[in-house]
Amino acid sequence: MMANINMSFRVDRDLKKQADTLFKELGLNTSVALNMFLKQSVREQALPFVPTKEVNEENTETEECILCKKYNKPNRRLKKAIKEANDIISGKVESKGYHNVDEFIEDMLK
Repeated sequence: MMANINMSFRVDRDLKKQADTLFKELGLNTSVALNMFLKQSVREQALPFVPTKEVNEENTETEECILCKKYNKPNRRLKKAIKEANDIISGKVESKGYHNVDEFIEDMLK
């Protein structure tokens, strides 16, 4: 068993409160969530997310979408992907489907 140590760092009070609430809703506590972040960072030898200047613009998109209900606060990139998926599902955008990987590979090699 590895020896545990205590870490101490400063964080904005409101941010801590929001994070605690989120983690509780996810069935975690802050310590577990931070350990998950650290382990994933070490495993990937990178941050486990892509840092971006993009701001999550809540409630800016009024279009109802099929997949939006699954995600509480999708970012712009995810909104674009969801819209594309919905356009394919609704038939607005034509897409080709495959029954198996072999069909896909055969088509890609043409």
